[in-house]
Amino acid sequence: MGLILSAWLNGPAADGVPSSSSAFPPLGVPTSSRVSLILSSSAVSPGDRRSRWSSQHHSPHFQLSQCKQEVTRAPAELSSDGVRAEVGVESGLHVWEVTWNPEHRGSHAVIGISRQDFPLQDSGYKVLVGGDSLSWGWELQTNQLWHGGEILACFPCERRGSLRLKSSNSLHSKEKDGPLLIPERVQLVLDADAGTLGFAVFGTFLGVAFRDLPPGVELFPAVSSVRGGARIELRYLNGTTRDPPALKALCGLSILQNLGQQRQNQVDKLPLPPLLQHYLLSSF
Repeated sequence: MGLILSAWLNGPAADGVPSSSSAFPPLGVPTSSRVSLILSSSAVSPGDRRSRWSSQHHSPHFQLSQCKQEVTRAPAELSSDGVRAEVGVESGLHVWEVTWNPEHRGSHAVIGISRQDFPLQDSGYKVLVGGDSLSWGWELQTNQLWHGGEILACFPCERRGSLRLKSSNSLHSKEKDGPLLIPERVQLVLDADAGTLGFAVFGTFLGVAFRDLPPGVELFPAVSSVRGGARIELRYLNGTTRDPPALKALCGLSILQNLGQQRQNQVDKLPLPPLLQHYLLSSF
């Protein structure tokens, strides 16, 4: 459970980088109730089809696991390789999680989304997701946002600079101007109705990275890599339609927000009927 991301996003497996998770909460941005609800809701079954990489749409240098939830890039010289999800979306708000060990990323490690006909292999070592007009990517090693073969911005670098100026004694003021170390697990937050793609890490929503995504077009989570042995896992976490959130869900979110993340294991002590306690425990 949790206001921003539930406990299964904050478990031990997320500790995949040497930098502390405390680097990220100051970079978080306020979210709408719709986004807050979907990020705090329980995850769907791991066997959901939306958690699978496509067995047809991937570079020949990527090998799929039997369950199709993990791909491994075989060693290959002078090749950039991509893979997209089996199932895309045209509408609604959706969250996927990509698990990728930072030690197995190498250069040009990119996560993002693509259209159906995104090219899945190219010669040389380069950014593939975001390297054309059909895809949008976040290069994890450099923190750069890519689209149309161009670097659009550094994400979330602008807010990091602002934080350094505000607090000379903060963790961020002690950091160099180099890239932020991105943890093993990253959540993609795609709002196909609003045409935006954002990212979340360590339970913190970092904000919208891309806007003005094409409406009514099927979009797929996608990754690209140049490192041999890189293993990348995909999991669909949750989604919702463009309809406004239900009042019951908003009330539940408000209760949990007032409890605070450290006290959310005390829901059974609230002066609420058992039915409402069960709803809070099972839905968030």
